[in-house]
Amino acid sequence: MTSLARRDPVTDALLTPENSALLVIDYQATQIQSIQSIAHPTLLRNVAMTIQLAQIYHVPIVLSTVNVATGRNKDTVPYLKRVLGDIPSIDRTNINAWEDGDFVEAVKATGRKHLVMAALWTEACLTFPALDALREGYSVHPVVDAVGGTSKVAHETALRRMEQAGAELTTNAQLACEWQRDWNRTDTVPDFVKTMFAAGDFISLEA
Repeated sequence: MTSLARRDPVTDALLTPENSALLVIDYQATQIQSIQSIAHPTLLRNVAMTIQLAQIYHVPIVLSTVNVATGRNKDTVPYLKRVLGDIPSIDRTNINAWEDGDFVEAVKATGRKHLVMAALWTEACLTFPALDALREGYSVHPVVDAVGGTSKVAHETALRRMEQAGAELTTNAQLACEWQRDWNRTDTVPDFVKTMFAAGDFISLEA
């Protein structure tokens, strides 16, 4: 029962806390209310878990919204803002975050080549930057249980499109295990267990 020496966490082909960044895009009330592929409370609990996992493993988070500054849309929903803490948000007018210079600059500033992505909708604000990031040589990992589309067929078709382009789909459970990797890394085990097995309460979009 001897663990091999840890592989280089920066060049590892699998996800590590040292080679990953989490992108969280457009978890705003208007987008959430239009989701039909997953129940809204489940969606929010799941993306909150994704964020909490990134925090446990000290993975940098890039947060973005659309049309808040223009007054056409509200900010990230309060429930997720509380989970995110004081992470700054990059507001855009582009549907495709990869067409916003500040967003792309923030992603590149992380220095990470593996992009774990959660965005609404699956068929637009997730798919478009995922495809562009893949073309620029990034590895892209959409968290399928933390995203949603305007219909099940829209969600599933978008996932297939990204996968065919080279994206590596993942789930929260897989993500947690991939970042943890070895139970001998005991510092993160208690939070791993707490996060994976926590029960959520009702989540409001307004408070």
